[in-house]
Amino acid sequence: MRIDLGGRITRWRQAAADRQAANTAANLGRQPPFPGRWVSAVSLIGGPALIMTGTILRSPFYYFVPYQLVAYTQHPTLITAAYVCFAAGFILLWPAVMTLAQRIAVTSPLWGLWGGCLVIVGLFTRTFQFGTDHLAFHLTDSLGLQTMLNGIDGYYTAWRDTVWHPFRAISGPAFFGWVVLAVGAYRSGALGLGRSIALGLMSALALGTLKGTEPQSFIAVGGLCLAFIPLGISLLRGGPPPTRRAMVWIVVLIAVHVLMTAFGPRG
Repeated sequence: MRIDLGGRITRWRQAAADRQAANTAANLGRQPPFPGRWVSAVSLIGGPALIMTGTILRSPFYYFVPYQLVAYTQHPTLITAAYVCFAAGFILLWPAVMTLAQRIAVTSPLWGLWGGCLVIVGLFTRTFQFGTDHLAFHLTDSLGLQTMLNGIDGYYTAWRDTVWHPFRAISGPAFFGWVVLAVGAYRSGALGLGRSIALGLMSALALGTLKGTEPQSFIAVGGLCLAFIPLGISLLRGGPPPTRRAMVWIVVLIAVHVLMTAFGPRG
């Protein structure tokens, strides 16, 4: 029995091209209803860029937990900036995920629903982990390095022995949600094969307290940049610039936020 492999590959490629054309046509001139074109574009570009910045800043130091704490005691400003950029990127990422999920849902509703929901749930898990990072660094300042090394070791032991914890239970979506979203992006035609595979590589990014940059971190975050940033740029180009009134309100809100941060209550 002879299999026409070349013909099958050609048909698969044609089917993928047809799906992508259908998705593009369906989204032509269609702006994200929420959170809107500009917020979505800033998220698609800024989120991956911040995560990559944090990944690069902490790359000179070995990724394992004790070395991250030692690096903090030696380079507190650098390590703080690295972890803040990394966490801020994931927080900023939710509109980007929502935007891609909406595009997927145009032609593949279930893939858009499950992919978007799983990845966003995973973003909450990463934000929780950053809270433990932040606390560990500041306790190192007050309690000392050796005390915190013992404390983090005890924390990991207790975490492994915990029968159930909400953020432990939703660690899976932080990994596998990206695969579901990537498959949905390809099946729906929202992204091509190459960028869909790049998006799925985010499942290789390590999760946990005080986990630094590993070799595969650059592959994972680089894939995210490749998948999301061009989509953000296309959104920016797909409509008129913001009005003068919108720019004034943005400046006012930023100024209010800066003043509240500088002079507001601490705690």
